Amino acid sequence: MGMAVLSEDSVSHLGNVVRPLRVFDQWVYHTRLYAAAHFVATDPLLEMVQLNSFSCGIDAVTTDQVQEILQGEGKIFTVLKIDEGNQLGAARIRLRSLKAVMDERARKSSVLKKTYKPAERVPFTKEMKKNYTILAPQMSPIHFQFIEKVFRLSDYNLHILPSVDKDAIDYGLKYVNNDACYPTLITIGQILEAIESGDYDPHKVAVILSQTGGGCRATNYIAFLRKALADAGMSHIPVISLNALGMEKNPGFSLSYKMINLSIQALVYGDTLMRILLKTRPYEMFQGSADKLYDKWVKICLDSLEGGSRRIFNRNIKGMIQEFDRLELFDLKKPRVGLVGEILVKFHPTANNQIVDVVESEGAEAVVPDLLDFFLYTSYNSKFRFTSLSGSRKSMVINRMAIAFIESYRKKMRTCLNESQRFAAPAYIHELAEKASSIVSLGTQMGEGWFLTAEMIELIESGADNVICMQPFACLPNQVTGKGMIKALKEQHPQANIVAIDYDPGASEVNQLNRIKLMLSVAFKKIESEEGILETASAAAGETEAEAVLV
Repeated sequence: MGMAVLSEDSVSHLGNVVRPLRVFDQWVYHTRLYAAAHFVATDPLLEMVQLNSFSCGIDAVTTDQVQEILQGEGKIFTVLKIDEGNQLGAARIRLRSLKAVMDERARKSSVLKKTYKPAERVPFTKEMKKNYTILAPQMSPIHFQFIEKVFRLSDYNLHILPSVDKDAIDYGLKYVNNDACYPTLITIGQILEAIESGDYDPHKVAVILSQTGGGCRATNYIAFLRKALADAGMSHIPVISLNALGMEKNPGFSLSYKMINLSIQALVYGDTLMRILLKTRPYEMFQGSADKLYDKWVKICLDSLEGGSRRIFNRNIKGMIQEFDRLELFDLKKPRVGLVGEILVKFHPTANNQIVDVVESEGAEAVVPDLLDFFLYTSYNSKFRFTSLSGSRKSMVINRMAIAFIESYRKKMRTCLNESQRFAAPAYIHELAEKASSIVSLGTQMGEGWFLTAEMIELIESGADNVICMQPFACLPNQVTGKGMIKALKEQHPQANIVAIDYDPGASEVNQLNRIKLMLSVAFKKIESEEGILETASAAAGETEAEAVLV
């Protein structure tokens, strides 16, 4: 077409990016990409064409940012998606259109008009703390009801958004790049839907999101949200970054020792209640008795957070485990189904299409690993970074202290669970790391990383050898450490019955349900086979069929 082509790495050193960018600059290639975009934006003879792969979710971060850089100087941004197809007719049309615009511009010597101005970050001030409502997206209803109470006890008017909200997906698709991962769409969609609902004063509301600072795109949820707010005409709304790395600071928000202390209590309450509820509800003799007991202890735990007493906390942990241990249950054997995957899809009822209810309605027991284990995993990673990469000793020591602090709260839970007749305590994080290292490197730390593999191993070895591995379709790390590990896991554990389910706005719920039912049919046949072996063994021992006991 008569156009000279320059690769991004041949010009990126000439660019001078104006920072801070809206996005968090996570990857070396994208640092070069933004620099190249800036160089193109400031040179009248150049335009930019970006090639990306179909379903490459991280390009959802970069394309929006590159477009903003170029449009800030009146330039056109052309993106060509490349996949296995070799029909390039559409690409040729796009390039011809770009060339026509360039020729027309050169012929008329027209002045470029800036079409985009990035919104400035609005901090959350001390004055806002007094009368602003802070919205937080839902992730795990059992845990976040306690987190909401912790924030309110610290004088933050926090509102956790609903746990079941299908309309949020439509809002996410409307305001977020559709190549972004499913959790992004749900998270941002929930927030935009709440703000536009009229239930909150848009001039007296702020939003809080967690920000890990790692390689996962979750670090850029805040960037997605700020763009969505700007597109919706609400760029004045402050966005608070909840992180432990000091990435963004707000004068009106800080994590106090009281908040950290109570937050760990809250998460241990949530993990314990989730563990004992899911273990007993499928077998309850009187329908609704497990949920009734759960509601009782939720109220007790919420009230106890007001004092924050470690003595009362330990007493509550012991009391709830003992009461659930005495709950009247049928003596049945049901398939135990472990639920693992990307953290939001694993815990959010909307994201996973009510997976716990589905498993229980099909006659099985759902087993969900603890939420706190994910935080322990992120802290434990500092050990590998120090010993094998370029991490600092100071970071490793601090994270080791954080693990010890969290485990000090789980000590009573572990003791009581181990002393109970029905329940079992979770594995320690170093035990999970050791299990995973036989299959995958502990340097695999993007997203859930090696931790996802470790969870599946722990479930299989603890009797929940039926596993549903859930991941967003575009979550590349979890496709590797989840779905990609199934073959290796089955080689180590031939009894493992694992199914990988993708979740996405366009995913078929019927297809998901059929795959789950197929996995469960295998699980039920396994139990029937085991019961048949027991019957045969009992008969051989001289017992009548009526006297045989089926476990």
